[in-house]
Amino acid sequence: MKTISLASALCRHISGLVGLKWELRGQEYLEKEQACIIVANHQSSLDILGMFDIWPVMDKCTVVAKKELFYAWPFGLAAWLCGLIFIDRLNSDKARATINKATTLIKEKKIKMWVFPEGTRNNTGNILPFKKGAFHVAIAAQVPVLPVVFSSYYFLDNNKREFESGQSTISS
Repeated sequence: MKTISLASALCRHISGLVGLKWELRGQEYLEKEQACIIVANHQSSLDILGMFDIWPVMDKCTVVAKKELFYAWPFGLAAWLCGLIFIDRLNSDKARATINKATTLIKEKKIKMWVFPEGTRNNTGNILPFKKGAFHVAIAAQVPVLPVVFSSYYFLDNNKREFESGQSTISS
């Protein structure tokens, strides 16, 4: 977990460089020392910057990511060193086994598991159907589900590929 805290400390500066500010609401829920499954909406890669910004509040947390990210070097290596859980989304049995293996450790060590239940980025403004894995893990481990919501990125125009400075609210 220390590796991801270091990554967070380094990457938090990127938000400032690109003119992003993050406001966190509901900090008291994220800072509890308890295992839980965090489910968050996934609009853009900017969500990762927001996650890095609030990482010090969460302390012990890991993220579930698609295995394809592992091959996006050097990010993949850094993510692996930080302890991300990579799943094979095309092989549900293998993905389930990977998550189940992590579940015991999460509960035992009071680690939060961050999941994007839509399964992929969605910048349409509509919510995609949720994958069930996060909820199955929460039930199996008997840990709470904590919703985290990133406000709309009014400063990002995906169609025109334009980005301006702005602020986003992260609510838990």
